[in-house]
Amino acid sequence: MLIADFSDTHISELYAKGYVLTRLEKGIFNQTRSLRIDLSKFELNSENKRILKKNEDLIIKYHILPYKNYTWEIHKLGKEFYSVKFGDGTMSAAKIKEMFTDTNKSNLNGAFKYLLDNAIAGYALVYANEDILHYAYPFYDLNLPKDLNVGMGMMLKAILWAKENNRKYIYLGSVTDQKAKYKLQFEGLEWFNTNDERWLNDLDQLKALLK
Repeated sequence: MLIADFSDTHISELYAKGYVLTRLEKGIFNQTRSLRIDLSKFELNSENKRILKKNEDLIIKYHILPYKNYTWEIHKLGKEFYSVKFGDGTMSAAKIKEMFTDTNKSNLNGAFKYLLDNAIAGYALVYANEDILHYAYPFYDLNLPKDLNVGMGMMLKAILWAKENNRKYIYLGSVTDQKAKYKLQFEGLEWFNTNDERWLNDLDQLKALLK
């Protein structure tokens, strides 16, 4: 779907119907098996607390796009991350730079910067309005100790930021295969059933679809 109305209300309505932004082109949204957290129902569980304990020194900072003082180190970090994690060609340096710096071409309007001991730990691109936050395209320094589980720490910090900043929902992308199961460890989860176009909170049914 290609949209021309970029108002917050319209985009929130699209997300409520299972659509999510893409990185293909400004205005292109796809309907998918979307995953979100109803932040009024979100509470930290024991596993969340364990991850946060390991990442208690991880600092999150929100920036409105276009990103000021953008440097080549950002797309270098992102390209290396996506190449190692998902294969060469998954995400180009040029696309990462575009998403951070050119809001005329990108659907994204914000970014989280993560710091650890005053050094860059990672970034995540987001779409945000007064009602929702879509957490998208995270990447981090792969040289950080694996036992920190920085990727999950970043996501949890974003969830808490959204809740503390009075968003109703945080969207976590799609859940269409086994690789997305790591997203299913939060309270208040809902997923969009594209067959009958409604939101469900039955995670057992979702896990069965992912097998």
